[in-house]
Amino acid sequence: MSDEPAKIILGDTAISAFEGTPGRRRSRPAKDTGPSLTHCENCGAELQGHWCAQCGQPAIEYRRSFRHVVADLLNEFLNWDSKFFTTIALLILKPWRLTNEFLAGKRVRYVNPLRLYLLASILFFFAVNFGAKGINFDASKLGPKDRADLEAELKKEDLPPAAREKLEALLRDSSPSPATNAPSPTPAPTASSDVASQPTGSANEQKKEYGKIGERPFVAFDDAKSTTPFERWIEGRAKEKMGEHGTKMGFFIRTLSSNLPYMMLCCIPLFALVLKLLYVRRRIFYIDHLIYALHIHSFFYTAVMLIVLATIGLNRVAPGALAGWLIAFLWIAFVTQIFLSIRYVYRQGWFLSIFKFLFGGFVYLMVLVFALAITFFATVVLP
Repeated sequence: MSDEPAKIILGDTAISAFEGTPGRRRSRPAKDTGPSLTHCENCGAELQGHWCAQCGQPAIEYRRSFRHVVADLLNEFLNWDSKFFTTIALLILKPWRLTNEFLAGKRVRYVNPLRLYLLASILFFFAVNFGAKGINFDASKLGPKDRADLEAELKKEDLPPAAREKLEALLRDSSPSPATNAPSPTPAPTASSDVASQPTGSANEQKKEYGKIGERPFVAFDDAKSTTPFERWIEGRAKEKMGEHGTKMGFFIRTLSSNLPYMMLCCIPLFALVLKLLYVRRRIFYIDHLIYALHIHSFFYTAVMLIVLATIGLNRVAPGALAGWLIAFLWIAFVTQIFLSIRYVYRQGWFLSIFKFLFGGFVYLMVLVFALAITFFATVVLP
């Protein structure tokens, strides 16, 4: 059917909500839905069910009030029935069984793999972005040039209101107090001072002293090292995004973290391709590898969130040594679940499963590092 790709992409949510679920009973009939259809509006054949036996068009009465359409949409998205809890329980306890059941055709009892992945991904990266908001730098160490850069940034008319508020707060925090307005004597350099300088090519070359490690800027750019126009362009973009001395690093990290969900969504087909190459002699369809990739990434997101929550709780209620052992056990169980999923989904011996688990994991790690580098570069370059 022509509607199948759309239903797969949308996870059967929006389409089924708008069209109405066949066989669903309402507790109270709607007054504005009108009489039910008896003949197909497309070919005129007599209807025997929800679908026309001649042309396949669904028997849907679209002449309904907007509030009924909204109610159906909310019901589809917020209906956490037994299907959802069955899927989550199986995903956490036996992720391989969820994949095997779906590939065996037993799909009506479980949530669509793409919908499950999108839900787990949204929750996981929401938590990541929430944690990235706490990343900041010490505003009290901003120099006059850094404050001037921030003030110039504030003068831009297209600056978002949220970013403007954060920059204003940063300038307020970095303003010197009256007690520190008086110039302080410059301390004499000592042999124990931790000084970072450029390699001296001649005796007259000026050194750049950044001070002790705790007082150095987060990042510093050296114009002398940019030799080509492309390098100077990249450095200019990096200065604009990160600040001259990393004064905007918190904003850059939050922007980078907001791009990670798109990166991971693009990496899932690559993970399925790695599995396809690892098991090329098994003659397994690529779509089967893709379903397993969606399930195992959903397990990864869900398990990591649960382990982090358990870690926070154990550190508060359990003694230090006991909490450490329990947290280590959770992470070992997490890795073991991933290995067992490969073992039982692809049904190979223990030696081959261990080898492909380690080798495939290493290859996919390289894919993630490369994808992260591209995402970092795109975050720096793109406006």
